[in-house]
Amino acid sequence: MYCQLSTANCQSTYWQQQVNYKIDVTLNDIENTLDGYVKMDYYNNSPDTLHFIWIHLWPNAYKNDRTAFTDQVLENGSTDFYFSDNDKRGYINRLDFKVNGVTAKMEDHPQHQDIIRVMLEQPLAPHSSCKIETPFHVKLPYLFSRSGHVDQSYQIAQWYPKPAVYDSKGWHEIPYLDQGEFYSEFGNYEVQISLPKNYIVAATGELQSGENAAVNNNIFTGPGKNKKDKNKNIQATKKRTDIPLSDKEIKTLVYKQDHVHDFAWFADKRFMVKRDVITLKSGRKINAAAYFLPAESDHWSRSMSFIKNAILTKSDWLGEYPYNTVSVVQSPKPGNGGMEYPTITLISTTADEKSLDYVINHEVGHNWLYGILASNERLHPWMDEGMNTYYDNRYAMQYYDNANLDIVQPKSQKIKNKLPDDYPKMLLNTVTEIKKDQPIETAAENFNEFNYNIIAYFKTGFWMKQLEDEMGKNMFDSCMHEYFRRWQFKHPYPEDFKKVLEEVSGHNLDAVFSLLNQKGSLTKEKIKKDIRLTAFFNLKETDRHQYISVAPAIGYNFYDKLMLGLFIHDYQLPLPKLEFVAAPMYSGTSKSFNWLGRVGYNWYPGNNGRHIELAVGGESFNTNIYIDSTLKKNYLRFTKLVPSLKYVFANKDPRSKITKFIQWKTFLIKETQLHFERDTSNQFDIISYPEKSRYLNQLRFLVENHRVLYPYRAELQAEQAKDFVRLTFEGNYFFNYAKGGGMNIRFFAGKFFYLGDKTFTKQFETDPYQLNMTGPKGYEDYTYSNYYVGRNEFKGLSDQQIMIRGGGFKVRSDYLSSKIGKTDDWLSAANFTTSIPDKINPLSLLPFKLSVKIFADIGTYAEAWKKNAQTGRFIYDAGVQVSFFKDVLNIYIPLLYSKVYRDYFLSTIPEGRFAKVISFSIDVQRFNLRKL
Repeated sequence: MYCQLSTANCQSTYWQQQVNYKIDVTLNDIENTLDGYVKMDYYNNSPDTLHFIWIHLWPNAYKNDRTAFTDQVLENGSTDFYFSDNDKRGYINRLDFKVNGVTAKMEDHPQHQDIIRVMLEQPLAPHSSCKIETPFHVKLPYLFSRSGHVDQSYQIAQWYPKPAVYDSKGWHEIPYLDQGEFYSEFGNYEVQISLPKNYIVAATGELQSGENAAVNNNIFTGPGKNKKDKNKNIQATKKRTDIPLSDKEIKTLVYKQDHVHDFAWFADKRFMVKRDVITLKSGRKINAAAYFLPAESDHWSRSMSFIKNAILTKSDWLGEYPYNTVSVVQSPKPGNGGMEYPTITLISTTADEKSLDYVINHEVGHNWLYGILASNERLHPWMDEGMNTYYDNRYAMQYYDNANLDIVQPKSQKIKNKLPDDYPKMLLNTVTEIKKDQPIETAAENFNEFNYNIIAYFKTGFWMKQLEDEMGKNMFDSCMHEYFRRWQFKHPYPEDFKKVLEEVSGHNLDAVFSLLNQKGSLTKEKIKKDIRLTAFFNLKETDRHQYISVAPAIGYNFYDKLMLGLFIHDYQLPLPKLEFVAAPMYSGTSKSFNWLGRVGYNWYPGNNGRHIELAVGGESFNTNIYIDSTLKKNYLRFTKLVPSLKYVFANKDPRSKITKFIQWKTFLIKETQLHFERDTSNQFDIISYPEKSRYLNQLRFLVENHRVLYPYRAELQAEQAKDFVRLTFEGNYFFNYAKGGGMNIRFFAGKFFYLGDKTFTKQFETDPYQLNMTGPKGYEDYTYSNYYVGRNEFKGLSDQQIMIRGGGFKVRSDYLSSKIGKTDDWLSAANFTTSIPDKINPLSLLPFKLSVKIFADIGTYAEAWKKNAQTGRFIYDAGVQVSFFKDVLNIYIPLLYSKVYRDYFLSTIPEGRFAKVISFSIDVQRFNLRKL
C-alpha cells in the first residue's frame, strides 16, 4: 500500500511525505565531476503548513575537515580524509533553487555544512504540493566513504540535493556520517545519466533507453562462460580502458524506479557482468545482475546463485520482493562489507566465495530492511542492521549449518578446533562482562565503533532470535509477514514494530522490548563453567568452560642464559574475573629455577566500564655473577612480590578514547648482596652472600587519550622508600604529519627529597633511585620492571642498553662513577622524536620497510644552576633512531651532543668511540595482552 497525495487508504493516524525526482546528470571523468539538474515534486501529506524545507547536500561532507563526517572518522581512528589533499576532497555547489518557478532563498544550517534550508515564499499547505528545481555541480571526492571515485572507477551515492524527512516527530535533517546511515522520503525516480561510452553502468531501477543492456553495457552475460572466453573478455576490458579520453563518445542512459527513497549508480570500464532471471513463487520474474572486476571473476562465478538465494529466502521469510531488478556491484576498494541502495548493492572485495555469499545475502537483504521498510536507521540502526543480521544468521544456518562468519580462517585444523563457533557471541559477551556495552536502542552516532558492529548488528540479531524462540518460528514469521505488509514503503518506528507483533501474536512483549534499552546480557541465565586443561589457548565455548592453558616458555638473560619452562595462564574471551599467568623456567647454566607470575581479581562496579583490580605479581631471576678465587660462579638474584590496587575511571561518553586510572603498588624486593670482610688475623678475605630486603611504595595517576589525531599521555608518580620521596611527571604528545608519521614530544620533570638529613650514606644507598638525564641502565631499574639482557654489565653490548625514563637522553656517560646529568635534587628534560618523510629519507628506497627517526633531547638539572657548574645550564644530544618490531627494539646513534659529553668521551673512550656511544632499548611493555 502506498500513499501519494492523500492518506486516503492509509492508517488514519499515519502520513508521510513524498518526493518524485527527475534528474539529468553528466559525468566528466577527466575532472571527476558531475553536472546535473534536478526537478522535484514535493507532496506535503502532513497536517502541517510548511514554511521551509531542509535539504541534504551530502557531498559537502567531503568539503573540508570541519564536518560531522570528518569528526566522526577521526574519532573512529582514521586520518585519511583529514590529511587528504584538496584534489581528493569533494563538494556540491552551483545551486539555484526555484520553488514553483520562483527563486528561493537558501539559509545555511547553523551547525552542518551539508544541510541547507530552502525557504518557501508561499507556505506549503497540508495535502498540497510544490515543484522544486535546481542545477548542481558535484566535485567527486576520492572514495573515502560511500561516494566518490578510485581513479576512473565511480561510486555515485548521496550525490544530489535531497529533502530531509518530515514525519510525525518533526524534521530529520541529518548530516552525512560514515557510521550511521540514512532516512529519506519515498518517491518515484527518473534519472538520465550521460557519460563516456566506454563505461559500464549499474544503477538503481530499470534501464529504459540509451543502449541495449545485454550488448553494450556489459562484457559478457549469462551464467556460464569457459576460460578461453573469459580471458578474451578480460583483454577486451583492458582495451576499452585504454581508449584515449580525447576520443570519447558520450552515451545517455535513462533509469526509472518507483517507490524508492534513494538512487545510486556505479560506473567502471572494467566491469564484467553476469545476468540471470529469478522466478518468485508468485511466478513474477526478477532481472538480476552482478557487476565485478576481472581479478575477482573466480570468486564471483556463483554470484548469481547467491543473489537468487538471498532474494528467495527473504521473499519467503518477510514478503515478496516488489521490484523488477536486483543488482550487485563489486567495489574497487578492498574492505569487509558493503553498502546497500534500493535495488542495487555494493560489495567490497572478499576473501573467498563463502564470504562473498554472506555479504551478498546481507546487502541484498537490506532491500527489505532499509529499502522497503524504511525506518529511521540513524536513530534506530537496529531496525535495519540488527533485523537484517537475524536473517543473515538464519540464511547461514540453512545453507552452511553454521552462523559463524569464519572471521579467522587458519589452515591448521587443530587451531580451528580452538576457535569459537560464534565470534559475535564471544565478542558480545566480552564487552558485556566488562560493562562497556551500550543498549541496542542507541542512535548510530552515539555508539563507539566496536559497539556499533557488535550491538546494533549482532546483539539485535540475537534479540530477534529470542523473539522467535518465545513465539515459535511459525508465529514469528506470521508477525514479520504482517509487519512487512502493513509497513512496506513507509517509515515504521520501534513502537510500530512492537504493535504489529503484539496484535498478531497476542503476546504482551513489554519485557522483551524493554531489553532494547538495557545494557548487559539478554538473558539472566548464568552457566557454571567447568575447568579444562588445554594447550596454548582455547576460545571454544568459553561461556561454558574456563580453560587453563599450558604452553612452552623460553627466556634469556646474560646470567641464566637460556631458560626453558612452561607458560600457564587462564586468559580467554570473555576475560575471567580471576586472571593469572605463571612462567616457571629452569636454567641449565645457573642450575636454578626462575619464575614470573601474576594473579589478579577484577570488579566492574556500576554500569559504564568502571574497573577495580586487586593483584599481586612477582618474579625471581639471577641478575649478576661473581667468580671467586676458586673460579666458582656465585649467582646473585632478586625476588620481588608486588601487591597492587588499581582503579580505572568510567567514561561518561562511550566514544571517548580516554583512559584514566589511579594505581597503588608496593614493591617488596629481596636481593642477594655481595659482602667482603677481611680477616686481619689470618690475612684472608671472607666473602658472603647475604640477602637484603627493601620496599618501595608507588602511587601513579595516569591519563591517556589514544585518539588517532594528536594522542597524548600524562602520568604523575610518587614513590617513597626508607630514606626518600621521589616525585615525577611525564607527558607525551604526538603531532601527526599529513603524509604519515609524526613527531613525539616527551616532557619530564622530577624532584628528589631526602627523608631526614642528607648524609653520604643516604646518597650512596639511594643512587639507583636518583634522577637521570640519560635513560637508566639495568642497575638503576630499582623496581625490576623492565627487561635488560645484562642488567649489571659494564662492558660489551649489554652495557649499552638503557630505558627511556627520567631525562630520556640517549647519549651515555656511565663509563665513570659520576654520570653527567645525574642528580638527587631536581631535573627537567624534553625529548623530540620525529619520523623522516620518504621524500628526504634515502632509506625509503630499500626493498623493505625500515623505521628510521631523528631524535633530539634538551634538559637541565639542579647542579647546572650552581656556581662553578661543570656544565652549561642546558645540555643536549641529537642523532638517529632505528626501530624494529613496532618500536619494541630501538637503536640510538648520537651524532650531536653538548661539549661536556664530547670532552667526556675524549677522556674516557680512547678508540672505537662511535660504536661505544651507541645505545639501545628493549620495551617489552609494548606487548600488552589486555590491550590486545
